[in-house]
Amino acid sequence: MNSISRKFKWTMLGLLVFLFSACLVSLNLGVVTISPNEVFYTIMGHGTEQQQLILFEIRLPAIVLAILVGAGMAVSGTILQSVTRNELADPGILGINAGAGLAVVIYISFFKTATGSLGTLSTFALPLFSFLGALLTAGLIMILAWKRGFHSIRLILVGIGINAGLSAMLIALQLRMTPHDFMQAMVWLSGDLWATQWKFVWALLPWFLILVPYSLYKAHTLNILNLGSSVATGLGIRADRERLFLLVLAVCLAGLGVAAGGGIAFLGLIAPHISRRLIGPNHYFLLPIAAILGSIILLVADTIGTNILSPTEIPAGLVVSIVSVPYFVYLLMKK
Repeated sequence: MNSISRKFKWTMLGLLVFLFSACLVSLNLGVVTISPNEVFYTIMGHGTEQQQLILFEIRLPAIVLAILVGAGMAVSGTILQSVTRNELADPGILGINAGAGLAVVIYISFFKTATGSLGTLSTFALPLFSFLGALLTAGLIMILAWKRGFHSIRLILVGIGINAGLSAMLIALQLRMTPHDFMQAMVWLSGDLWATQWKFVWALLPWFLILVPYSLYKAHTLNILNLGSSVATGLGIRADRERLFLLVLAVCLAGLGVAAGGGIAFLGLIAPHISRRLIGPNHYFLLPIAAILGSIILLVADTIGTNILSPTEIPAGLVVSIVSVPYFVYLLMKK
């Protein structure tokens, strides 16, 4: 255990240094390049008004949002893979992201509100609609997949079917939108960190600060559930109730992530897998490593998407998908 603890500490330290470095690079790069020295002077209050505007009002909230959404999606994927005992489980593959996205598009479509001009009420309503859409989708998947218990492959197949149906409904709803809203919705559903303003960060931050630490608190339960239902029951754990509760927790995190970052697929798949290779299956260590790794992946993807074809921006979700799809195909063939 001591060797595992030491490995966890060094791994966590290395990832935190990497995350800090990625934040610095993201602050430097953009349409307007700001050198590391200028970033330091601006943070100390000696930068120009333009530099302060770019760093504090544009880039910094985008960085914070990427960290929050990446951590939430990674923790959600880790919980789903553990509860379903299937390494292919992911909020995007199961259709949870599509359900959350559909709820948000319904809100935008029927309330005639463009995503680029959301008011204060919509700032707080979007996470709620996204969460409800994710929760209803997860409930539908569990009802259809239930057959004398949950079978992991059945759950995945039902989720893929639900995902396809919801995606078709999304397209139908988007056709009702104005061309401007349609294009914004398309970019957002591709995984665009569009809510890069402090008001959106403050609206989502309390939820992430509650749900992510609580997920870490449930690490002991996840470890016991991995031993099997009979062992969990023998140890005093009500396995079915705990699984249902943990599924709702994972759905909440995925819904909030979709509200802020759109349909970011595969992030909840690859971050837990890489984390298991780094630290092992113990959720005491796996969950925090996956959270940091998810933040790193999304932040790096957003930085690449923003700068590789500048001034044209590629949604971060597309960058994550390009990297993740080959790994998903490998896992699918392996299963």
